[in-house]
Amino acid sequence: MESSVSRREFLSGLGALAAVAIAPGTSHALSAPAIYPPLYPAMLYPPRDLSYFDMPISAAPSDIRIGYAAITWGNSEKQAMEDIASAGYRGIQFRANATKDFQPAQLRDALQERGLTMVALSSGDVHSFPAQRPIDIAQHVANAKFLHDVGGLYLQLIDQPPPNQAATADTYKSLGSVLTEIGKRTADLGVVLGYHNHMNTLSEHPDGLDRVLDAADPRYVKLELDVAHCFEGGGDPVQMIEKYKERLLFLHLKDVEELPPAVNRSKPIQRFVELGQGKVDLPAVVKALHRIKFRGWAIVELDRENEASRTPKESALMSRKYLEERLGLAL
Repeated sequence: MESSVSRREFLSGLGALAAVAIAPGTSHALSAPAIYPPLYPAMLYPPRDLSYFDMPISAAPSDIRIGYAAITWGNSEKQAMEDIASAGYRGIQFRANATKDFQPAQLRDALQERGLTMVALSSGDVHSFPAQRPIDIAQHVANAKFLHDVGGLYLQLIDQPPPNQAATADTYKSLGSVLTEIGKRTADLGVVLGYHNHMNTLSEHPDGLDRVLDAADPRYVKLELDVAHCFEGGGDPVQMIEKYKERLLFLHLKDVEELPPAVNRSKPIQRFVELGQGKVDLPAVVKALHRIKFRGWAIVELDRENEASRTPKESALMSRKYLEERLGLAL
């Protein structure tokens, strides 16, 4: 249908628009009926006040959410959920055995009942040698599908170094390639891949972690920083937080102590302990997270109980007390 607006009416409307635009004190919010004849359609993109774009937007403050790892409970995952929730933690991380012990819907419902977020699944090892590549991809993508169906967030991977041989540039390149491939496929499921630095892996020392991350695509492979493993390997967790702030996915808040030589051992050994009981400078770690305005999850992890008289829940409560009273982090 042809428009009934004449050329004269159209030009008249444009003239009115120009007149209003240059008039002093005129509001930027113009209404179509005052400018155009009644039958002329409204402006597709009406003028707007864009002055607020000149004002800088302040970065949001840090928001550190605290969860707890179920590893301390071994295979007693149901008890882990019960204890972690009752200790006040809001998130949980499971090991890969959860994929065999639960159906996704069953685990999702159990977590919802307890108000827990499944922050991460420890999916296991990935290897740098090509023969293992298709096996690793299939295994970890299947675990990511399970995690997605539960409603979880992140897939954790560590590497298994090649046995009895020194790592080369090709070793790191191969590991970065397979991590990237897995990360692309998990991203399709809405699951983000986090590479976990760990003792006895290619990322045991800071330079090794740098080489692993350099070899992997940062779009698909993020960093899950374990502060105790970083410390054990001779690194500074604060420096790693600041260096990889744009790639930091989530953390393991963890502490480690050194036991001196004894009758049955000639060298000191390290063991993981409740927060505040070891040598990691956790206050400096938290200050660094605030400094970079980190917004995400930190999972408290204790691999196993060191005292026979102490339960996993008691350890979780000990760490909660330290989090709240010494680190100023509320659960």
